[in-house]
Amino acid sequence: MSVQERATASPITANDLDMKLEVVVIPVSDVDRAKSFYTGLGWRLDADVSGQNGFRVVQVTPPGSPCSVIFGSNITTAQPGSAQGLHLIVSDIEMAHATLASRGAEMSGVFHDAGGVFHHRGTEDRLPGPHPTRASYGSFASFSDPDGNGWVLQEITRRLPGRIDTNGATYASASDLSIALRRAADAHGEHEKRNGGKHDENWPEWYAEYMLAEQSGVPPT
Repeated sequence: MSVQERATASPITANDLDMKLEVVVIPVSDVDRAKSFYTGLGWRLDADVSGQNGFRVVQVTPPGSPCSVIFGSNITTAQPGSAQGLHLIVSDIEMAHATLASRGAEMSGVFHDAGGVFHHRGTEDRLPGPHPTRASYGSFASFSDPDGNGWVLQEITRRLPGRIDTNGATYASASDLSIALRRAADAHGEHEKRNGGKHDENWPEWYAEYMLAEQSGVPPT
């Protein structure tokens, strides 16, 4: 049976077809300078391959990211520095800001948007400091690579409903897990206060339910 016949016999629906974003290509003018910058941030060097006529591909991956970044020579017609609004999701905006700054990135201050939803273009409507209520998705920081390609850190601590299946909730790194555990510990402390300060013997189960709910977008109790 041909591919077309199989498709006709069993049509593929949108829910059957995975499309995983795994590579983003950014344009740079100096490959070695870009390589030094990104590996200096602690990003894993996956490949540095050269070919004929100056062709070169360098791939790096941010810590905990399922998506990698590629740059090099003769791989894109885009102008160096024209990639903007590339988002890196973090669980603690201030910790991430301090870490990248210590590794050589020229960071903006931590900010939130005046509209309180997303962020505007450039530096429009930026207000200093994290979101006033530390709402998930609401706190940002930004930096650029040596060519001016623009990156944005966005703090996400609780996913919108439906973004992650509760049964498939995962943490990208030990750091993300430890930060999530701290949030659960704080929430559990408030839970115990509401129950007259009585020690909760079932705290492991409470932590687990809270952390799964937080990741899947279900309001934790």
